[in-house]
Amino acid sequence: METKNYIKSVLKLNGITIKKLAGLLSEKTGKQYTQGGLTSKINRDGISFKEAAIIAEILGYELEFVRKNGLK
Repeated sequence: METKNYIKSVLKLNGITIKKLAGLLSEKTGKQYTQGGLTSKINRDGISFKEAAIIAEILGYELEFVRKNGLK
């Protein structure tokens, strides 16, 4: 699944809008996020791992690397 679909699904599950997320990201990072700018980043898969981790934290989740079976 694309990053865009993951983020939009989690936002919907948590009843958070892109506009609200942009405000929460701005508060958390001190960097200015707007609804339009965040929507553009999400739509073009321009979200960095750091931003994704912050979004997960804001929404009460964490990102985790899980090893696939059979890989060493």
